[in-house]
Amino acid sequence: MEDLDQLVAQARANFAQSATPADLEDAKAVFLGKSGRLTALMKGLGSLSADEKKTHGAAINLAKQAVEEALQLRRQALADAELERQLRSEAIDVSLPGRQHSPGGLHPVSMTLERIEAIFGSMGFEVADGPEIETDWFNFTALNTPADHPARSMHDTFYVEGGHLLRTHTSPMQIRHAVQHVKRHRANIDAGRGMPEIRVIAPGRTYRVDSDATHSPMFHQCEGLWIGENVSFKDLKVVFTDFCRSFFESGDLVLRFRPSFFPFTEPSAEIDIQFASGPLAGRWLEVAGSGQVHPNVVRNMGLDPERYIGFAFGMGPDRLTMLRYGVNDLRLFFDGDIRFLAQFR
Repeated sequence: MEDLDQLVAQARANFAQSATPADLEDAKAVFLGKSGRLTALMKGLGSLSADEKKTHGAAINLAKQAVEEALQLRRQALADAELERQLRSEAIDVSLPGRQHSPGGLHPVSMTLERIEAIFGSMGFEVADGPEIETDWFNFTALNTPADHPARSMHDTFYVEGGHLLRTHTSPMQIRHAVQHVKRHRANIDAGRGMPEIRVIAPGRTYRVDSDATHSPMFHQCEGLWIGENVSFKDLKVVFTDFCRSFFESGDLVLRFRPSFFPFTEPSAEIDIQFASGPLAGRWLEVAGSGQVHPNVVRNMGLDPERYIGFAFGMGPDRLTMLRYGVNDLRLFFDGDIRFLAQFR
C-alpha cells in the first residue's frame, strides 16, 4: 500500500501551490476525486482480509481526514486573500472631505397651493379632494355641460377605458363634496331647517390635450364654491379681491370682472387683475373664471335653486406661480431642472 504519510505531505504541498480556487479544486481531484489516490486506496480494501481491512482502513481514514483538513485551510486562506484584495481596491480615503447634500425644498407650485389653502382656510373654506379619473357625470353632466360641448371632444379630453376620463378641471370635487354635504344634512333640509353653508376649495391636478409655453397636458387648478341661502355676486368680489391682495401681498391691486360664459355659472365673468407697480404695472392679466352657480348645477347637488344660491370660481395655481415669481414658461415647472427649482428653496 502507498506510503500514507508521503501522500498527505504531497497533498499539502499541492494545495499550498494552488494560487486560485480553481487550481485548488484540480489538486483536490488528484487525491479525493472519483479517481483520486485516496479513493483508489479505499476501493482496494475489498481485496484484503478482515484484519487487514480494519488496520489499513483506519490508517486511510486518518490520512483522508488530514488531506481534507489541509484542503479546508487552503480554501480559507484563498478566501481571506481575496477579501483582503477587495478591501484594498475598494478602500475609502477617510481623510477626504465628505460630499455635501444640498437641502431640498418645496416645488414652487406646491408652495402656491399651500399659500392658496392657507388664505382660503382663514376665510372658512374647507379643502376638498377627489379622484383624478372621473366619470362623465361628475366631470361634465352634473356641471350643466351640454352633450355637444367642445370640451367633451377627444381634442380636449383624455378618455380612458370603461367610459371614464382624466378630469379636465377640479369642479367634480366640488360636486362630490356638495352631494356628500347635502346627504349629511338631508333631514334638516327636508324639514325646512336648512343646512350649514357649503364653503370649499378644490385644488389638484387636471389633464387636457394641450402643450405649449403657457399650457401643459397636466396642470393644476383650484376651484372654489360657496353655497348658502344668501350668497351673492358681491360676496364673490369681496372674497376673491381679498384673496388676490393677500396672495400677491399687494394692497393696491385692482380686480376687473368681465362678462363671459361658462355652462356651470350664470351670470359668468372672467377675473382680471392689475398691479399698480412692478414689471407688470398697468397691464390687465386674466387669472380666473367665475360666476353665480347655475340653477341646474344646484339641482344636481340635491338642493332647491329657489332657496340656495352661491358662486364658484376657478383659477390656475401654475399661472399664479408664474406671476408671483416672474416665470415666463410653464414647462419649467415640470422639467425637473434642479438649477431652476433651487431658486425657490
